[in-house]
Amino acid sequence: MQVQPYLFFNGRCEEAVEFYRKTLGAEVMILMRFNDNPEPPEPGMAPACAEDKIMHTSFRIGDTTVMASDGRCAGQASFEGFSLSITAADVAEAERLFAGLADNGQVQMPLTRTFFSPLFGMVADRFGVSWMVIVAS
Repeated sequence: MQVQPYLFFNGRCEEAVEFYRKTLGAEVMILMRFNDNPEPPEPGMAPACAEDKIMHTSFRIGDTTVMASDGRCAGQASFEGFSLSITAADVAEAERLFAGLADNGQVQMPLTRTFFSPLFGMVADRFGVSWMVIVAS
């Protein structure tokens, strides 16, 4: 069994994927737009934003597959109650990843040495997704 995160960006998915590509080296594996559907949707089935928005995408960050969509474009995304954790190879990589995620985001806990890691910090990126950045000890 495999559990994978699926993120809904309420109309900002393409921007988010590009941000993760640039910041974390994400590699897009699949990208399907609502208008790629060869069959016209039934009335009311496609969201109002459907023109060229992302119906489904799958991308890899390191060994992890993350899936995402623009969803129903119902407003601002709200990511509460969970975080994505990313393990950096070393302190320099952790600092680079953290700085990239913090760009136009909000630092929740600055990178610092802890009893369990040489460097650990928490940040919400510009899309409101919470990340924990850690260097394995």
